[in-house]
Amino acid sequence: MASHLLLASLPSASACISTRLHTRSCILVGSFDIGFSKSRVKCMAPIRMSDESIIRRSANYQPPIWGYDYVQSLRNNYVGDSYAKRIEKLKRDVRIMLQKVVDADSLPQLELVDTLQRLGVSYHFEEEIDGIMSTIYSNYSRTYDYEKKQESLYEVALGFRILRQHGYNMSAEMLNNFKDEKREFKSCPGNDCKGILALYEAAYLLVEEEKNIFHDAINFTTAYLKEYVKHNNNEHLSTLVNHAMELPLHWRMLRLEARWFIDFYERAPDMNPILLEFAKLDFNDVQATHQEDLKYVSRWWRKTGLGEKLNFARDRIMENFFWTVGVIFEPQFGYCRRMSTKVNALITTIDDVYDVYGTLDELEKFTDAVDRWDTTAIEQLPYYMKLCFHALHNSINEMAFDALKEQGVDIIAYLKKAWADICKSYLLEAKWYNSGYTPSFEEYLENAWISISAPVILVHAYAFIANPATKEAMEFIEEYPNIIRWSSMILRLANDMGTSSAELKRGDVPKSIQCYMHETGVSESEAREHIQALIAETWMKMNKDRAAGNPCLSNIFVGIAMNLARMAQCMYQYGDGHGVQEQSKDRVLSLLIHPISFI
Repeated sequence: MASHLLLASLPSASACISTRLHTRSCILVGSFDIGFSKSRVKCMAPIRMSDESIIRRSANYQPPIWGYDYVQSLRNNYVGDSYAKRIEKLKRDVRIMLQKVVDADSLPQLELVDTLQRLGVSYHFEEEIDGIMSTIYSNYSRTYDYEKKQESLYEVALGFRILRQHGYNMSAEMLNNFKDEKREFKSCPGNDCKGILALYEAAYLLVEEEKNIFHDAINFTTAYLKEYVKHNNNEHLSTLVNHAMELPLHWRMLRLEARWFIDFYERAPDMNPILLEFAKLDFNDVQATHQEDLKYVSRWWRKTGLGEKLNFARDRIMENFFWTVGVIFEPQFGYCRRMSTKVNALITTIDDVYDVYGTLDELEKFTDAVDRWDTTAIEQLPYYMKLCFHALHNSINEMAFDALKEQGVDIIAYLKKAWADICKSYLLEAKWYNSGYTPSFEEYLENAWISISAPVILVHAYAFIANPATKEAMEFIEEYPNIIRWSSMILRLANDMGTSSAELKRGDVPKSIQCYMHETGVSESEAREHIQALIAETWMKMNKDRAAGNPCLSNIFVGIAMNLARMAQCMYQYGDGHGVQEQSKDRVLSLLIHPISFI
């Protein structure tokens, strides 16, 4: 998946002017076949500037590989009345399965719930699953003796993970029961790979006060599982182990995991054909909804003209939509996906204004205009900044108008504050870059968790899913509670792990890795290990906040915040999946373009 941008450092003045005029002047606007073998290319005029002598940087971003006509032509042939009727029939069959398993032992119940979650269809059965979880938790609370109980590691670890996923305060002593007298996890009798894999996955639901258990469990299970895949010929289980070792289930983007697991489950020896068919049909049905959302935002993006006019910026409407599918995929949240994609696209463009193109003087004036939310403040700014500001101003005002009309709550003050905050954080980084300043690691992070854009994304998402978005709730969310901070920090650290080297080559402020290296004198590999450890610690903090709950934070919003962190680790898993389209192309194809066939 390695694909590299041609990233420019600061060239000579004449080269800079030439690059500014011609970089990305050819924009793909035509249609593609699925293999991208056909395209039409249209050359656009460079953007107009008020001062043609200004020397500007360029990141040489590639034009979009997803043409407008191609996106508008997307169709899914696995939808329609006959498919809808079949889905409803299978849904009834699955509901009967859930009713039957209520009278069974806890393990069959846990396994069915786990399978439904991993297949991506559990959202259809939330009421039934909540009832099952409540019963299992009640039984654990009444009967579990942490000193004497000796159940299988597989059942205990699976129960711990799933119950914590559903918000139940399961004691980590359940896992400590499998330690020896030295308080170390002990080797299980026989070949218990399933149990040890379940323990590995369960460990990622621990909270920061349980970090010692986390490290003990991860060290023990990782060593065992690595040896297992080297010496065992159980291909099915080894595939599951390798998948988990690459990235734990709790950190994975839900929709992409469902797509992978459907293929995996089809080859499972205990595969249930009803569950498999239902998962495939439902995936295609949801994909069709996502395609309609994508067409909508594609039309909006074209209307703004930002992709055509601002040649220096990333034209990434497909990737920006892909983020929203990772954050909230359920079909009933189409408005949230559509508006969130607009937010993401505006962030991407404005980020490039600050990181790549704008002069410090222009950026200070642009930041002031956003802070004041005043169109008259941009009169002296160049054309490209006026275009950016009006697109931002009009789009966010329209979202606020929707909330006022539908919910009777005026939220514009909260939305514009989030944009002012991110622009101020961008401006600080621009000042650091222009002065050659390297911040301390702590100083960098204190600004960077805002500049990574998660607070803007989550404040808007909160308004999109709240019903209604009350004044009190918006006042609470604008202060960025911890669930937003932890999600933002994971997004920042994952982004830095995937993009910092390329950004330094083109000329950018040092990222977390470089700041840590500069401050401590360690190597890059040691710095990366430290950042990865910080990601794990931040996940434990987010797990704790999720379990604690807050009356102002719905389960849907907490899920969005956690899913944003998951999406970050997906998008930057192999590099810059947002900026370098080849990094995310296959994933986009599997989730948004290609339905699952039944051949």
